[in-house]
Amino acid sequence: MIKTRTGFAGSARFTLLAGAAALALPGIAHAQSAEAQEQVDVDSDSFPVASDAETGNQIVVTATKREQTLQDVPVAVSVTTAETIERAQIRDVTDLASVVPSLRVTQSQSQFATTYSIRGFGTSGNNIGLEPSVAVFVDGVYRSRAIAQISDLPDIQRVEVLRGPQSTLFGKNASAGVISIVTKDPSYDFGGSVEASYGNYDAFVAKGYLTGGLTDTIAASLAGGYNRRDGYLTNAFNGDDVNNRNRWFARGQLKFEPSDALKVRLIADYDEIDEKCCGVTALLIGPFTQVIQSLGGRVNDPNRPFDNVIYSDVVPNSRVKNWGVSGQADYEMGPVTLTSITAYRTTELNANQDVDFTSLASATGANIGQAKIETFTQELRFASDFDGPLNFLVGGYYFNEKADSADQIVYGPGFRGYANSLITLLSQGQLNASLLETYFGVPQNTYWQAGQGFFNHFTQDNEAYSLFGNVDFEITDALTLTLGANYTHDAKDVVSDSRSTDAFSNVNLVTAGAAVVRNQVIAQQVGAAIGLPAGSLASPAQIGAFAVSQPTIFAAINTGATNFANANATNPAVNSFLGLSALQFLPPLQNIPNAVEDGKSRDSDWSWTARLAYEISPTLNAYVSYATGFKASSWNLSRDSRPLAADYAQLVAQNLAVTNLRPGTRFALPENSTVYELGLKGDWGRIASANLTFFKQSITNFQTNTFVGASFVFANAPKQSTFGIEFDGRVSPTRDLSLFLAMTYLEPKYDSFPGSPLGDLSGREISNIPKIAASFGMQYDKELSGGNHLIFRGDYNYQSPVQVEEGFTKFGTPAAGILLASRYRREVDDLNASLTFAMQNGLELSVWGRNILNDRYITGMFDSVAQDGSLSGYINQPRTYGVAARFKF
Repeated sequence: MIKTRTGFAGSARFTLLAGAAALALPGIAHAQSAEAQEQVDVDSDSFPVASDAETGNQIVVTATKREQTLQDVPVAVSVTTAETIERAQIRDVTDLASVVPSLRVTQSQSQFATTYSIRGFGTSGNNIGLEPSVAVFVDGVYRSRAIAQISDLPDIQRVEVLRGPQSTLFGKNASAGVISIVTKDPSYDFGGSVEASYGNYDAFVAKGYLTGGLTDTIAASLAGGYNRRDGYLTNAFNGDDVNNRNRWFARGQLKFEPSDALKVRLIADYDEIDEKCCGVTALLIGPFTQVIQSLGGRVNDPNRPFDNVIYSDVVPNSRVKNWGVSGQADYEMGPVTLTSITAYRTTELNANQDVDFTSLASATGANIGQAKIETFTQELRFASDFDGPLNFLVGGYYFNEKADSADQIVYGPGFRGYANSLITLLSQGQLNASLLETYFGVPQNTYWQAGQGFFNHFTQDNEAYSLFGNVDFEITDALTLTLGANYTHDAKDVVSDSRSTDAFSNVNLVTAGAAVVRNQVIAQQVGAAIGLPAGSLASPAQIGAFAVSQPTIFAAINTGATNFANANATNPAVNSFLGLSALQFLPPLQNIPNAVEDGKSRDSDWSWTARLAYEISPTLNAYVSYATGFKASSWNLSRDSRPLAADYAQLVAQNLAVTNLRPGTRFALPENSTVYELGLKGDWGRIASANLTFFKQSITNFQTNTFVGASFVFANAPKQSTFGIEFDGRVSPTRDLSLFLAMTYLEPKYDSFPGSPLGDLSGREISNIPKIAASFGMQYDKELSGGNHLIFRGDYNYQSPVQVEEGFTKFGTPAAGILLASRYRREVDDLNASLTFAMQNGLELSVWGRNILNDRYITGMFDSVAQDGSLSGYINQPRTYGVAARFKF
């Protein structure tokens, strides 16, 4: 088994786990709202019930689109406060996963390929047509792709991670969960903060926040930040740093409160990323990669993947721009509040990446991609606050989006030499590129020329709306029944305009090979007829002369040769050219709409919630719930977008199919999720808090996206499910010390997945999802003389060993690919810590470190592009550390 981690030994690790578990009740969830801060009165000798141990303030969340304390809200939710984010040096949602073990964030070939998963459920971000199963909201505004919120977290108040289907209230694509980021409301009191941090890899981060009242009824805030860092990977081909940081954001808010009943909040934000992302390391070298090496190309030593060295002749630039405006109005009409949230957002991506991830200069050229997503959303809801036993929340949601996606793969001048070597390898020395062109009767230097490639372009128009409602009925003072429903209709229209100029990929090897076989049979039989030595082939001139002199005999030879060639056109033992199909890297795409496929999907579905919440005591609540979720069809907007089997048959029957078309997946069917949940929530003020959740969650028609060495293949897993236990909480043995633990246990499996690109995965455990994920944390806040504080915070993130990938497709058989994948496992031991001296005047000085143990592991793997028998992968970030200064006023 390949070693994919470094750090202390297993016995020490489990000693630490056991010791931490003995000291702490599970927990991480701590949040406060501005209103709660104003309402809670804290003195030096007591803490309020339902309090945040770090701040002493009441924990208030909006997981159900109402303000409730964390103890009272009957939903599985983890909350991370601004203070935790500051102390733990959490920069973005990726870092957030270190303190929320049910959340996992992965990133592969570019920032666009960012995936958020909750409880093991999440959708790959590698295709713009795939919308996430985990919905991201910032101040109530939906971000339709993960890339729309991967920059640094802005002026944060808290981050809520809602676990399990949330489609009843959140509607659009919340079939696996929700990440809800809540920023600070502008304040009428003047204040703010500035922060700067410097660390290894020449890392520099600066942030600022300013707020205050402009008039008695108008308040404003401004926030901005800049984050840069050298890359932790070195491209040995040109000396570049790769996987660096270079990003900034700006955000402005205005709050209008012209009366006690009306509040309006306007937000404008912009963020930009311009980085070299993402570096790929070689993990296994096969014969195709050895050909590249023979031509002068280099890759890193696959036995030392954590040397932080890669080889690439293409600079992997990735540029992302996000901007948007939104407005929220809340109007109180007695006991009913009307809320309206209107937003417009734009996301743009430009990326440039190597294709083969080697240093063979100009071999395969570059994969260049562009995307633009424009989104308009409108939400309108009414929420009651009656004194009686019945309350409701009803509303509607409208979504309109246009997505434009393009990418190009263009061969470089060195690719023909690479292809020529592969032809020689595959034909065991019997063929080369020039001889192949002669056989197929095309001019020399036709195939694999610089500038040939694939030029892909899709547009997708998506319009959706949903109607939703929840009713809460207090059966008794302690028992509340909640019933909820959501009806969603989703319409997508897709148009493609894609073309392949790769001359060899446009060759039909069945017919072209059959023609060569026919000609060879004729040449052999004519040679025998005119008395040439056995096995000799007649020349074209000899064949022509024979056809004139012996027309009857030649007609019989021609007919027999034609029948033989046609009968054996698909027999690789006769038509040996079929073995060269592996070199048809960029076959044509059947554009849509066409006479058979209209490029449209129309999906409608109901989602439901039923929940009983019971207050056992003032400090302990319980709930049991049933909920369903829905995500509409996702279209394959990649160069491997292919018609479904039935549509393929019609295209062939009507002679409309492009060359080398094969059936595949044009779109993935809608997802439906179901969860059964039992939860306990306890809060004992300063002393402790704890939450325990048992759940059984499943998704039918789960949308998967599998890389097969040259492209991504869509598929639907008919059913996958997870049984799990989540446990989080806090204990404070003294006023200065708080201990936290969050732990997730999962049993994920494919209940049914016979049509996987890797073969039948039914009944198998799902890879890349650890059975146990835990975050142990502590904070020691010691008050010193003069009102100063010394604060130590640490968290340790552990993930049990897990197979990194399900399997690979370029290793003979699916079983062989799955067996190989079992060798590559990951285990995570991630320790983070900070020490802060907080002065009474608002100045704070800190030292911090992330991944202090320098634990290294493989985050993802794939079949190397155009290199059968090779594997490539992504590795995690090494140890980082630094100092920081923050001033709050």
